[in-house]
Amino acid sequence: MPAARTELLPRFNRVARSRKGDGSIVTEADLVMQARVAAALQRHWPETVVLGEEMPEAEQRRLIDSAQPLWCLDPLDGTSNFASGIPYFCVSLALVRAGRVQLGLVYDPLRDECFTAVAGQGARLNGAPLRLQASGLALPQSIAMIDFKRLEPALATRLVQEVPCASQRSFGSVALDWCWLSCARGHVYLHGRARLWDYAAGHLIFEQAGGQACTLEGEAVFAPSLTPRSSVGAVDRSLFRSWAGWLGVHMI
Repeated sequence: MPAARTELLPRFNRVARSRKGDGSIVTEADLVMQARVAAALQRHWPETVVLGEEMPEAEQRRLIDSAQPLWCLDPLDGTSNFASGIPYFCVSLALVRAGRVQLGLVYDPLRDECFTAVAGQGARLNGAPLRLQASGLALPQSIAMIDFKRLEPALATRLVQEVPCASQRSFGSVALDWCWLSCARGHVYLHGRARLWDYAAGHLIFEQAGGQACTLEGEAVFAPSLTPRSSVGAVDRSLFRSWAGWLGVHMI
């Protein structure tokens, strides 16, 4: 994605940050990247609309109810990392049509890794097929990717006190987390509250690579809604059953 290389990389660790109403960080790079990608999408596909993370909430709410095909864009997922010089951030783009994600793309410009998926056609990394294999790991041997910040305190405390996995990581980009799981760069996943633009593309890539996931309530991860969603995932069915069981998830 040329836009990511030209707009993001020169600004990496070189931009001022400000705070949005919800306390999260936004930078010039977020805004410039969103404007450039949105303009390109509507130039090539004028029949679609673009919902970007940095749009006003009222505009997001109007667009999510649109009957037109919807591009869901996070122009810079991992803004805190980006602004602090931590090399873990990406651009995330998903196409939602008729209430389902049809296409997902996540691009990491630092590693030049482009993860893609088309519903029903599998996932790819830089054009090569991406398919998860059985890990052969038991839950206590697995590496967990867990965002503690957005979990209920009781669950976060239990995870610390009982430690179900071998070790835990929290990297700071939901979209890239899903993609790294799709490569088995981690084995189980837990997030308490991700937004649509955070997970739509990455979750499709993970699902199409053969990963297993649901919410903490046992529902499908994706919903065409601005309401944040939880995520429980694992790289194979056996680990997923163990992880979901430990968390007390009842599949619907």
